[in-house]
Amino acid sequence: MKKISSQQVALLAGVSRATVSRMLNDPTSVSIETKKRIYAAMNTLGYRSSGFAHLSHQWTDLVALALFGSEDGLNLAELTTTRCYFYLELLRYIERSAARENIDLFLPLHPYDPNEPKKDSAAQYALALQEKRVSGVIALALRPDDPRIQGIRNAPIPAIFIDNAVKSENATYVTTDFMGGAYQATEYLISLGHQRIAFFPGDTFVLTGTERLLGYQRALAYTGLIMDTTLIRSSGWETQDAYQAAMTLLNERRDFTAIFAASDMLAFGVLRALKEHKLRVPEDISLIGFDDIDLSERTNPALTTIQQDKQTISDAAISKLMQLLHGEKIPQPLVVPTRLIARASTAPISWK
Repeated sequence: MKKISSQQVALLAGVSRATVSRMLNDPTSVSIETKKRIYAAMNTLGYRSSGFAHLSHQWTDLVALALFGSEDGLNLAELTTTRCYFYLELLRYIERSAARENIDLFLPLHPYDPNEPKKDSAAQYALALQEKRVSGVIALALRPDDPRIQGIRNAPIPAIFIDNAVKSENATYVTTDFMGGAYQATEYLISLGHQRIAFFPGDTFVLTGTERLLGYQRALAYTGLIMDTTLIRSSGWETQDAYQAAMTLLNERRDFTAIFAASDMLAFGVLRALKEHKLRVPEDISLIGFDDIDLSERTNPALTTIQQDKQTISDAAISKLMQLLHGEKIPQPLVVPTRLIARASTAPISWK
């Protein structure tokens, strides 16, 4: 590949070579608009792989966390939403894995402004990371339209995505086998004799929801059961929304014997609706969740669920990031298997 010079970057960006040099050595000395033009030129010319390599010795052991995502561009804005509960538990494991490698995790504050349509949010975020001299990024469960995804893709900074299937010249990902886990959950209910199984897939506009839906569909198809699409009830990932969707379903019909909820937090909402309809779990309806969060074994009844391996996910994310930081070739993505945890909320179908 032909080496790109800083002079070529300067010409394309419409600045002097000295300005490019100043940005590379001290990003704070250049205006945001100038940095955006230089950054765009670097991406266009493919300068990133060589143009920032000489800075690696200046970078710290700081690793930026990009979490969840929200409309205001903040990391913790959705921290209290139930969709984030599993990832809060996962963060505990990530922190421990990072500490073993002497990595400091931090959250960039206001890295971009999504409310400014004239500004390139992806470029803003990438520049913010470069200015902080971060050594890498761990991106956790970002929304598909989050501008940080593109910013991280374009930045010359090693990155690991968790539950976003993103791979680039400087990034790879770790995710759970959501399809396999959903297949496992559905197959388990079928093995207990259940044939009419309602499903709450969460948000099918994101990959993690779509894969769970596919796993459910494949398990039904493999066992020769006809899928009833009216038993599939999308609700998003919030417990309250799952409760409302379950209430609607129960008001419409009762001709199913089991429910598969695509997260434990969704299952809690469904469980509340079942209790309000005076239905017993598992005597009347079997219920299975997904994630195996700490609360799942403390519900009444204790929740059967599909366990995501938080330890393996976090260890793999940090291990792959260390490979990138040491200049090794991009590691292959990792899809982590799931495990069925059978508890008291499921039982063989009763024909009484």
